Amino acid sequence: MNNSAQKRALRNYRSRLAERGMARFEVLGLDADRDLIRSLASRLAENGPDAQRIRATVGRTISGAPPKKGGILESLRRSPLVGADLEFKRSQGTSRKVNL
Repeated sequence: MNNSAQKRALRNYRSRLAERGMARFEVLGLDADRDLIRSLASRLAENGPDAQRIRATVGRTISGAPPKKGGILESLRRSPLVGADLEFKRSQGTSRKVNL
């Protein structure tokens, strides 16, 4: 195979990747992490909600920044029970006796 044909094929392949918003790159790591890195890259390439969650988690882990405050409040606001107008009643009777 001619060297110019290989270069042309590589150029075409990279341009097709770029059209899809992807790029090919090389990383150095431990051989034991090869499958992990490949599976992580393939999940991120899907670019779905799962990929966004993975990006956020890895980004937080790598940055070393402390977690944001209000995480529990955000979770409660996303609850399916928001706006359900639930009423919680507690009896106002006498308190129970406790043996100490």
